[in-house]
Amino acid sequence: MNSSLSIRNYADSDQKQIVQLILHIQQQEYNIPITKQDQPDLLSIQSFYQKGNGNFWVACAGDQVVGTIALLDIGNQQVALRKMFVHSDYRGKVWNTATLLLQQAISWATQQQLTHIYLGTTLQFIAAHRFYEKNSFQEIEVTQLPASFPVMQVDKKFYQLSVILDS
Repeated sequence: MNSSLSIRNYADSDQKQIVQLILHIQQQEYNIPITKQDQPDLLSIQSFYQKGNGNFWVACAGDQVVGTIALLDIGNQQVALRKMFVHSDYRGKVWNTATLLLQQAISWATQQQLTHIYLGTTLQFIAAHRFYEKNSFQEIEVTQLPASFPVMQVDKKFYQLSVILDS
């Protein structure tokens, strides 16, 4: 781990940077026509994600937010992985930001004794598909998602991870 990179729980003071980071990646890098208004969860992170078995984390380089990940409680000891974004300068093996964020989320899920993490992603995020598959996520059909999973309009590819509980 790079010593100047830290993973911590979301704080309200992070909101502006989070919105800027996510919108930049969605709109500029991937040309996805999505706005802040299309994502009301970004305007109420604490009340939307940080309840029940959910949480939201940021990766910071100094005081700059360079990555995000969230788990949304969908009931039945299951969560949806959401808002996994890493600034382009902090992707890859040098920083390992995505891996550190995912490890934090899986560790949380294990501590909360959750059974599954589900996620949906767009077809454009090829690197993300490889990343999730490398980290033991299994591709599933949309019909295999729990009824409570919030399918986003842009999501066309879905994964699940069975959380292994230590016995």
